[in-house]
Amino acid sequence: MEDSLIVGLYWQRDERAIDETKSKYERLLMTISNNILGNRDDALECVNDTYLQAWNSIPPNKPDPLSAFLAKITRNLSLNRYKHLHREKRGGNSADAVLDELSEIVSGNENVEGELDKQELVRAINSFLSELSEQKRNIFIRRYWYADSVMDIAEDIGMSQGNVSSILMRTRAKLKKYLEERGFTV
Repeated sequence: MEDSLIVGLYWQRDERAIDETKSKYERLLMTISNNILGNRDDALECVNDTYLQAWNSIPPNKPDPLSAFLAKITRNLSLNRYKHLHREKRGGNSADAVLDELSEIVSGNENVEGELDKQELVRAINSFLSELSEQKRNIFIRRYWYADSVMDIAEDIGMSQGNVSSILMRTRAKLKKYLEERGFTV
């Protein structure tokens, strides 16, 4: 079913919207959540919470594309669950690696200077990503948005893990420089 029709079902408050969403996007959402949490049961719970949050936020939202809207909800729910589960001690989950790698560039400071600064940072990162080659952009997004492992990325694109790690390291360094040149404190 087309995304616009699924969104229409949400607007009509038709419960088939959730079934159609699940049918079309459950695999993607489970991958995102499981990559972050490393536990299928916790991932399933976050994905189910995604359907509820989508139901509660459509309307008033009219997401386009629906996949990105759902992925963002799932990612945020999964990261929140991860933080809750790992408050006292950090384990060896792939989410730890992703967060550690990005912490060199963007700090977790909640008081950066408000929502406008956050929006400006998002625009700057999107601009940076648009300047990358398609392959480097895809590697970066798979690692830092979908929390895919370096091994999975390397296998999927037919590259060695070392090459993928090098691309990620160089891209992080370029992003850091790019953000610093634009006045962001990193």
